[in-house]
Amino acid sequence: MDSYQNLALLENLYRLRALGYNYVDPVTPNFQTPISSLPDAMTPLNETIQKCYLCDLSKSRRQSMVGYGDPKSQLMFVDAYVSAAEDESGEYYTGRSGTMLRDMIEKVLNLRTEDVYFTHAVKCKPFGFQQPSQSECNSCLPYLAKQIDLIKPRIVVALGPDAYELVTREREDFDRVRGEVIPMGEYSVIPMFHPLFLIRNPSMKKEAMRDLQTIKAQLQ
Repeated sequence: MDSYQNLALLENLYRLRALGYNYVDPVTPNFQTPISSLPDAMTPLNETIQKCYLCDLSKSRRQSMVGYGDPKSQLMFVDAYVSAAEDESGEYYTGRSGTMLRDMIEKVLNLRTEDVYFTHAVKCKPFGFQQPSQSECNSCLPYLAKQIDLIKPRIVVALGPDAYELVTREREDFDRVRGEVIPMGEYSVIPMFHPLFLIRNPSMKKEAMRDLQTIKAQLQ
């Protein structure tokens, strides 16, 4: 690289720093963590997640979002990724999509948000508007598997196609599996539309209502 290229690169780095970006050393992801090596109780597991530095997402996050709700619930909701609003506030059910999910739980399922367990497959906010890489997802998925193992829900609701793929490790046509009860050993997965999709496509709310009725029936 010649001196002109070095100067241009340096100017660009200074410009990014002025905008609030920080340089961080890259992290080599480790996605070989077996769930048997993770803590066998929720509190120490949450502490492990909060202190995780297995991938580059740990360098740009404000915090790890471990999960919220009843750790003994029969019903678990899994979103794929942490939103910017969640990362900023450290709170769940934020923004329009969070409000819609809360309404689904409280007004259709007749449950409190404290009665279910809500978490993300990837515990740290993706950088910018990019999807996490496969290695970043793989670094985080043992935590989700351990949460499911400890909570032992009857139903895991996967919110959207990305969450479905991360929960099941299967790539399927989401329209084909949405609303279906998919046995996964000791629990079943029910894929449904993500609230953000429903906000953008309000005509699909009737389909979502049917999926919620399926969830409700499975809990009885």
